[in-house]
Amino acid sequence: MSPDTLHRALSYPYKIPTNSYIVHGGEHQELAPCAPMPDVSGRRPVLAVGSNQSPEQLIRKFNGSDLGPIPVIRARLKDFDIVYSPHVASYGSIPATLRHSPGTRVTLFVDWLTPEQESHMHETEIPMGNYHFGELDGIELQLDFGPAMTSAYVYLSRRGSLTRDGFPVALAAVRAENRIWASLSQEEIQNHARDVTAAGQSLEAFIRAAIEDDSARQERTRALMSDGLPFNYSGFTPIEI
Repeated sequence: MSPDTLHRALSYPYKIPTNSYIVHGGEHQELAPCAPMPDVSGRRPVLAVGSNQSPEQLIRKFNGSDLGPIPVIRARLKDFDIVYSPHVASYGSIPATLRHSPGTRVTLFVDWLTPEQESHMHETEIPMGNYHFGELDGIELQLDFGPAMTSAYVYLSRRGSLTRDGFPVALAAVRAENRIWASLSQEEIQNHARDVTAAGQSLEAFIRAAIEDDSARQERTRALMSDGLPFNYSGFTPIEI
């Protein structure tokens, strides 16, 4: 396993900017706080709860697709937090999902996608069976630009939330106010998953097996799911893709 492969697994959710930005042509440009809201007519607001907040991941997914610019607008979502999902991605990371968390206000980003961009995003999120797509209603979402919103779209883990000692685990890389659960880095959650599913193995060997061995990855996902918690908010309506 190359150092770059290990770095990709352990650096999830990758660098998240301070400001809103636009991704286009393999690059991103941050927007000044006083800038006007980009034109988002004809686009759907899709909550980015994990690596889809990061220019690095969006460029990886869309570079060469020739689907045009993507406005990525910072926002704050009330009564939710971003936590780990009890599954292992094909590139070795333990990804994120959204969880209802009364009193918490989490900072995230909204990817404003055209129908063509959304279809392309589905191809990166849906086929492995870990996420489903749908609409989240009855929320309080305040964008850096524009009015507050009461609904948005989101990819939610079908696996629920990973737990440690019976509680969800938040992403340390994501900022939140009044967080009620412990937060861990990607390396820390990988160590936890290793201790639960492959005690005694080195972390590098654990991640290598997750990337190279599909059966090992699936077995670890099943083990993590055994203590997982289902999504706990009634305002989510799945959309068949």
